[in-house]
Amino acid sequence: MSISLLLLPLAVASVAAVHAATDRDDQGRTICQVRTRMRDETLLAAALRDTGAVVGVEGQTLAAAWAGVRADFERDADGIWTAHLRGDVDEERATAIVRAVDAAYGHQVQRAVLDRLRAQAPAAGLRLESEEVTEDASVRLVFAVEGRTA
Repeated sequence: MSISLLLLPLAVASVAAVHAATDRDDQGRTICQVRTRMRDETLLAAALRDTGAVVGVEGQTLAAAWAGVRADFERDADGIWTAHLRGDVDEERATAIVRAVDAAYGHQVQRAVLDRLRAQAPAAGLRLESEEVTEDASVRLVFAVEGRTA
């Protein structure tokens, strides 16, 4: 007997609803605020690095910087990160940045799930027989159930 799992990247499985709000700071610079669906700080930091951002932690804020744009990610009451973007950014660019980060975050989640499945399979009586990555970055794992007869 075998079990097949198909893991779709979050960016393919569903596109995050991105809501942006635009405001100006005291110096008249545009500030865009975008609510994300991301929760895990480690995965978010890795996703930001995947998009080419320089990442740092400043207190409770995860800061990311790209050429001309800075984003401060802060958690809301539900533990979801909200991005506050400043610099050479408008609503369209802010949304594009957050969508790119969201796609990278989806790949980080997928990678973490795959690592956990590979690590926990033997304890569950499963042996990984094959692994295939498709063009759309979906991953198909086929596990054999050990110790059972068909």
